[in-house]
Amino acid sequence: MKKLMAQIAKFGVVGVICFFIDFGVYTVLNVVFRATGFDQHCSWYYLVSQFFSFIISMVVNYILSFKYVFKRRDDMSKKREFVIFFILSVIGLIINEIVLYLGMDLVYVKWTWLHNTMGTGLAETLFKCFATGVVMVYNFISRKICLEDHSENG
Repeated sequence: MKKLMAQIAKFGVVGVICFFIDFGVYTVLNVVFRATGFDQHCSWYYLVSQFFSFIISMVVNYILSFKYVFKRRDDMSKKREFVIFFILSVIGLIINEIVLYLGMDLVYVKWTWLHNTMGTGLAETLFKCFATGVVMVYNFISRKICLEDHSENG
């Protein structure tokens, strides 16, 4: 149990680093898209921002996860490991996009009182944080099951 708690703590540190990368890229792209008027031509510009921020943070997460959090399996090549990590991350991206879409397009836009209470930027931030939390739980469980060495020596 102590080992698991230490692993969760390391996963949390890596997650925080990658969250700031993800969140930073997402925020910068949203600002750029609004400043250039892209948001007027593409109502789902924030999903484009999310896609690019997620991919960048996923690559960093892969590197840090296997350096500090998870023990590599001896029976799996790094190529296969990355492909599985990528597939699991794409599933996480899909979950993230769905949660963000539901939050922005179905909750924020449709609930007039919420739309009148907070600006778009705050709503994007809140729903992004919620989506990230959901995906973080999924990521730990899926990577632990599919990628970590479960042998007695691992």
